[in-house]
Amino acid sequence: MAEVVQIVGAGLAGCECALSLADRGIAVRLFEQRPGGDAPAHHTSGLAELVCSNSLKATRHDSAAGLLKEELERMGSRLLPIARRCAVPAGGALAVDRAQFSREVTQRVEQHPLIELRREEVRAIPRGRVVIAAGPLCSAPLAQALMEIVGGERLAFFDAAAPVVDAQSINYDIAFSQSRYEEQGTGDYLNCPFSAQQYEAFWHQLVEAGRVIAKDFETRDLFNACQPVEEIARKGIDTLRFGTMKPVGIIDPSTQRRPWAVVQLRSENAMRTAYNIVGFQTNLTWGEQQRVFRMIPGLEEAEFLRYGVMHRNTFVDAPRVLDSTFAVPGTTIRLAGQITGTEGYVEAIASGALAAANVAAELRGYDVVRLPRTGALGSLVAYATDPNTWPYQPMHVNFGLVPPIEGARLKKRDRYRAYADRAIADLDAYMGSRPELFDYWDDTNGEA
Repeated sequence: MAEVVQIVGAGLAGCECALSLADRGIAVRLFEQRPGGDAPAHHTSGLAELVCSNSLKATRHDSAAGLLKEELERMGSRLLPIARRCAVPAGGALAVDRAQFSREVTQRVEQHPLIELRREEVRAIPRGRVVIAAGPLCSAPLAQALMEIVGGERLAFFDAAAPVVDAQSINYDIAFSQSRYEEQGTGDYLNCPFSAQQYEAFWHQLVEAGRVIAKDFETRDLFNACQPVEEIARKGIDTLRFGTMKPVGIIDPSTQRRPWAVVQLRSENAMRTAYNIVGFQTNLTWGEQQRVFRMIPGLEEAEFLRYGVMHRNTFVDAPRVLDSTFAVPGTTIRLAGQITGTEGYVEAIASGALAAANVAAELRGYDVVRLPRTGALGSLVAYATDPNTWPYQPMHVNFGLVPPIEGARLKKRDRYRAYADRAIADLDAYMGSRPELFDYWDDTNGEA
């Protein structure tokens, strides 16, 4: 009897994985706890429900989100064509009719002869070959079972992430490299110095900025471990200046004096293409983050690769517990979707497609998939599984993760277009060398 692959979670990642495997002729048992289980962010019993926005982001070739869609089309994504059929007008973005999209995915899954859909909560890791795609609101019993495998300290329950900016959008005439008490021009941090007047103006805007109104399950116990920067600021005008923005040990080379306050930026990767605003976990809206944080000297024209977030989110410390294919080493367990720490709707679809390709490769005795680092998905996977990624926080695709292009400095749009052209060329070459990885048994509905 052929092995049945068990997939836990019928969101975007789980449904993509299930359909991708079944269309390859591999039997799947797909578990979904709704409608019986507790799922506080969901409103229906439909599969692949989009619980927040209905936007799958940009479609432009010269955007990371658009590039990811191009890569998925080449890789044979099963959900992306459904999303395009369910599209609603959204300018340069792909947005969908949420009800229609969920209905079509549900119907496709339920009618597939090689998919057994079970509406029941999974409270322990199933035996055999398993893909865990339980999402950011993974139930407590399943989270506990996963903790026992990866280690309790390797599972986070709240996502408190600071914004990340594109290194090439930083003004280096103002920001300077220095670690505390080290010589100017050395150190692991970039420093954005404030005068007293700049700090006071920044503080007033920060404490008055608009915040996200979170649901109770997203905020419960959240601030015990990590408070948002705007909440700390509300305790007094000097609180940040004696905390995360303290200037001790820092000398501004433009004045040869210690600044009134300083914001430090820490590199997100070894290539130094993206920088994290240290200590700036925030619950401000994205628009307010852009407005207020561009008041930081040196970040006046900052391009945000990731906005700060604070909400309920279960994800593993992927760089320490998963291999380069999102598998738990030494087991037959693989993870997909937001539980790996990859953020975003299309990123979830992509991780499901990648999980399916790797499971199929293992079952057929092929080498696993190793996508080029130059691509949107390849760079995201590389970031999420690189042991040097520390501390690990959820991330979506962005051009700050890809290797820079050598040579002349290009304008942003030209640079992004060059990134995308290189990525597609490299992916086509890789897929051409590994045709067995993305072959499908059937291209319609699993009927031979």
